[in-house]
Amino acid sequence: MPVQLALTRCHDYEPGRLRTALIENLGLLGGLEAFVKVGESVMIKPNFIAPKPRVQPAQTDPEMIVQLAILLKEAGARPFVADSPAWGTVADCVQALDLADPLKKIGVPFRQLGRPTWMRVQPSNARVGISSVALEADKIINLPKLKAHAQLGATIAVKNMFGCVSGKAKPFYHFTRGSSERSFCKFLLGVYESVRPALNIIDGITAMEGRGPINGTAHDVGVIVTSEDPFACEMVCSDIIGMEYQNLPILRTAMELGLCPFGREGIAVLGTSPDECVCHSFVHPARIPIKFGFGRVCASIGKQVVRLTAGGIKRLRPGPSPQAR
Repeated sequence: MPVQLALTRCHDYEPGRLRTALIENLGLLGGLEAFVKVGESVMIKPNFIAPKPRVQPAQTDPEMIVQLAILLKEAGARPFVADSPAWGTVADCVQALDLADPLKKIGVPFRQLGRPTWMRVQPSNARVGISSVALEADKIINLPKLKAHAQLGATIAVKNMFGCVSGKAKPFYHFTRGSSERSFCKFLLGVYESVRPALNIIDGITAMEGRGPINGTAHDVGVIVTSEDPFACEMVCSDIIGMEYQNLPILRTAMELGLCPFGREGIAVLGTSPDECVCHSFVHPARIPIKFGFGRVCASIGKQVVRLTAGGIKRLRPGPSPQAR
């Protein structure tokens, strides 16, 4: 039976149009009610890689987060927004996106993905601390930004769940698991499977091309892509931005391991045809090695310690209480 995927056109983040597009997109798959139940705790996992403003599309667009949260509340779920950014904290990222007040207005909290639970993830057999916050949620909805990625070609569905690795260990895993693309991708596939989102909704309205995942530029792709299956999302999105999906390390590794037993012909696209959405001018990234040098790992961890320590000092000063998260 083919894997179902919903593809909907949407060219901006105007709240009314975005809400309509999301409802249409999710309706093609049976609506949110097909994936979440009344009363369930649902973690929205955006891409909060670093505290960058909305005009630089490194993060999931804030309106995408807000409209999905509203729809989840209307479906009777209890949504919250959570991540463990590579740089800064969730609070930093929320502030950069001017997202705190909109979330507060609709009664949706945001949380840092902390409290690691240590486990072995397969197929890499790596020991990794996955956030208990993510593991304890009834459901997770993966809400990444479609971006070029200098190390992996593109970051779509699977890579975004790397944010469920608790704390600031991500550079360490680039060092220990980045000796080859296959090794690192096996690790990422294991992290994804350990938390297995109920749904993947790709923010491809404004994507990032060029020097992604942080320093690229905006490109109007104008799509929302949704599926239970992350590999279907990866294949269709790679078609849209003109990348051969067989050349994307995550997809190639998944196919070699039998985790993705279908090709493009095994996907039933509902809604708009991908052929109508292809971006022929999308700028692909110049590729760089996955493995971080030991010096870079130490420098990255050191910067995070300084940032978090400074944040702790600020919280000790008199002033309003920080927002609960």
